[in-house]
Order: sequence, then C-alpha cells, then structure tokens
Amino acid sequence: MAADAFRMFQLATQGFCCSQIILILGMDEQGKENPDLIKAMQGLCGGIGRSGKTCGALSGGACLIGLNVGKGTPLEFGHAKLNVMINDLMEWFKDVHGGIECSGILGHSLDEGNEYPVQCGNIVSQTFSKVQEILAANAEDPESEDED
Repeated sequence: MAADAFRMFQLATQGFCCSQIILILGMDEQGKENPDLIKAMQGLCGGIGRSGKTCGALSGGACLIGLNVGKGTPLEFGHAKLNVMINDLMEWFKDVHGGIECSGILGHSLDEGNEYPVQCGNIVSQTFSKVQEILAANAEDPESEDED
C-alpha cells in the first residue's frame, strides 16, 4: 500500500482529483493510459463538479469496476454481477463513511479554489482497496456467465 500512497500523493500534487486518481491507479495496474478517460473523470471530482454531492472516490470506484468488467464493445458481455459489485461498493462506502456525499462526509462544502482535504486521500485509498477486493472476489470469467 505504501507504493499506492506515494503514487496517490504524486498524482494529487500534479492536480488530479479523487475520481481521476482512482482511475489512474487502476489503469496503472493494467499497464494502460487513457488521457481522454482521465479528462472525463474530472467531471466527477468533488462530488460532481465540486458540488459536494456524490463523492468522486465512490463514483470513480464504480467507474473502475466498470472499466475492469463492463461491456466495452458490441460483441462483449459485461460481468453478470457488475451492478451487484457496484452496489456492494456503495453499501460499504455508506457504512464506512456515514453517507455518500462529500459535504456530509467532510462536514463542510468544497469551495472552488480550495485544495482537497487530506481526509480525501484516506477515502481514495480505502475506496481503491475496496474496489480491488470486490474485483478479486468476483474474478470469474464474465463471458462464462449466462446473460439475463
């Protein structure tokens, strides 16, 4: 985890936010880069446009699950338990952090121009670890699952 913590710090100092960092870490593990995807993830930062709504670490985690096991081409099938995995992540997140909104978790709003609180780094780290755990627990071949 120390390497992940250093990488997260490095990315944060480069100006990336919670949702972007989760995707970058996940793509690092896959040996991939996709700057356009990382740009798109900026829309989820700070609770969607820094609104303080749904935490970007949570939405980024859901996106990372989708990146790993979702449908990406017309001929692919997404993992049969994709939504179950995302819902497991959301329930865990609510249990651990007491909610899913940035403003409630942090106890204050995210004002434009302010840096992300240190607390966000812990949330990103915990969420990334939970995503890895969920993916590992559901690692069977998605194409071997029957489609409903």
